[in-house]
Amino acid sequence: MDRIEVEGIKLFGYHGCLDEEGKIGTDYRVNVTVWGDLSRPAQTDDLHDTLDYVIINRIVKEEVAIRSKLIEHVANRILNRLFEEMPPAQKAEIKLSKLYPPINGDVESVSVVMSLAR
Repeated sequence: MDRIEVEGIKLFGYHGCLDEEGKIGTDYRVNVTVWGDLSRPAQTDDLHDTLDYVIINRIVKEEVAIRSKLIEHVANRILNRLFEEMPPAQKAEIKLSKLYPPINGDVESVSVVMSLAR
């Protein structure tokens, strides 16, 4: 199956269970892959027929802007919106990484990887 990959979306958000995380915030990095049949847009050259990376980026930005305690919750919202707004999507996967999380140790990032299929 064909796919589009949007990698390295860099955002700032306020997710976490600690009150400080909701006030201070931190950086996030998001990678999204969406699978679907790209044979039609390859023939028509029409943006409406494809898996539009502009829509993917917009959805990620809008959902990361909404505070949640868990990054799993944010990733799930993104996956659900991808299917709502992109009818050609058959499967989607997201890797959402919280950079330099406030945990006891020198950790570059923590990530969740989730997928959804029709």
